Amino acid sequence: MSDDDPVDVEVESPDDAATDAASANGTAEATAEGATGESAETGDAADTDPLAEAERDALADEVAEHDEALARDVAALEAELAETQDELLEAEVEIDELTSKLARVKADFSNYKQRAKRKQDEIRERASEALVERITPVRNDLLRALDQEAGSDLRPGVESTLGKFDDVLGEEGVEPIAPEPGDEVDPSRHQVMLRVESDQPEGTVHEVYEPGYEMGDRVVSEAKVTVSSDE
Repeated sequence: MSDDDPVDVEVESPDDAATDAASANGTAEATAEGATGESAETGDAADTDPLAEAERDALADEVAEHDEALARDVAALEAELAETQDELLEAEVEIDELTSKLARVKADFSNYKQRAKRKQDEIRERASEALVERITPVRNDLLRALDQEAGSDLRPGVESTLGKFDDVLGEEGVEPIAPEPGDEVDPSRHQVMLRVESDQPEGTVHEVYEPGYEMGDRVVSEAKVTVSSDE
């Protein structure tokens, strides 16, 4: 371009200048605000320590896990306690049942022993009574024989036999019932055969017609007696 060529000079109008100034101002303010925001974010980041926050999170997780494990242990122990209490209750019920059963068995056994003893005693008494019933008439016959054969040579033998009979009866616990003349009549042990004139008091035994026998507290046979009477 030569010096003689015309130069195009662009002249800005006042409005365009004002617009450019406002634009520049807005750019500067935006830059300033951005700088301020970045500074604030930088300050917040500086206040939050990532390592400390991770440790807190880890500790919280560990505490939560420990609480859960402890809760599981407590629940398991409670369940075990309930089961043990149920077993203890069942054991106590079983013990009560066994105790009652043992008491019943002991009572039944005691009753059985008593019944068996009574039965044995009854058998023994019946056997002894049967023996006494068989031999006492023989003894009475011997007594009558002695009365009839007072001067006979048979008397020593009869007396010996009578002594043996008395020994057997004594071993069996048998005692003769032979009241003396003048004794009071005992209706439970004496059987009155006759009333006769006698020098004994009225209503007392005059003579023993046939002796009776008793075994322990039981009268096997009553003594047959005569009783005195004023008539």
